[in-house]
Amino acid sequence: MNIIFVGRRHGQSKQISLDSNKLVTAGLSVLATFLLVFVSGYFLGDSGSPTLVSGVSVLQKEAVDDWQQQLAEQKAEVLVVKERAQQQIDALTLRLGEMQARLLRLDALGQRLTSEARLEKSEFDFTARPAQGGPEDASLSESYSLPDLNDLLAQVESQINDREQQLELLNEFLVTRNIREQMVVAGSPITGGWLSSRYGYRSDPFSGRRAWHAGVDFAGKDGSDILAVASGVVTWSAERNGYGNLVELNHGDGITTRYGHCKEILVKTGEIVQKGQIIARMGSTGRSTGPHVHYEVLKEGKSLNPEKYINRASR
Repeated sequence: MNIIFVGRRHGQSKQISLDSNKLVTAGLSVLATFLLVFVSGYFLGDSGSPTLVSGVSVLQKEAVDDWQQQLAEQKAEVLVVKERAQQQIDALTLRLGEMQARLLRLDALGQRLTSEARLEKSEFDFTARPAQGGPEDASLSESYSLPDLNDLLAQVESQINDREQQLELLNEFLVTRNIREQMVVAGSPITGGWLSSRYGYRSDPFSGRRAWHAGVDFAGKDGSDILAVASGVVTWSAERNGYGNLVELNHGDGITTRYGHCKEILVKTGEIVQKGQIIARMGSTGRSTGPHVHYEVLKEGKSLNPEKYINRASR
């Protein structure tokens, strides 16, 4: 095979003779070069693209995995926050329950103190909500945050502690005062009847001679009530020479009262009685001319005139 090359200048030509071996070698060389260029271009052009796995690139799969991991971490953080918030809510609920119980106790104590102190219920009504009011402040219209609520609860708890101490002191004072009032000997031992014999010297109703009378006599209806003129402890509750059936009360501070000639005794020795309590029934037992109560007041064992105690008002 001959190949003729014709030049541009001067029309000169050149002839190359190729046999079949050279022609095959040249063709193979050209084909190999073409394939090399094609394959190199393919790999070079595709080197920046990620490998596909089941239709999804490796980079996309890594991004999805990363997002899923972040979501899992955020869910775990949310659960932790919820648990902490629930613990704080439970703690606040417990504190509120304790404070409500203490407030109920304070309300009950306040009502009792109001009654004992004889205060007007309209002025100190512990069953009603306290009167409050005032213009609205727009700057304070926001809701409380958790720290604000904790501070507010601590402040309220401190106020409750102060009120408890104050009411306890007031209660002790009123109880002490009430006990003292109850122990003050004052008033009459009967609700009906009349003074039939005074304190001091008199003519003895049996002998007619001048004799000392250590108490006063109140005549009345047989079986009528005899009252304790003060709170005290029963130190005698039985028959006694000259007194018939006798009740004796110790009121403390060396003061003792006696109630003689009782038809029936309603209290026992060692019993604590309250002021105004019915302790016996009027009768005529012992050295007596008729239904009456012989009433005595003693200080350190020495008799006193009961009339000044009868006419004395309770403190």
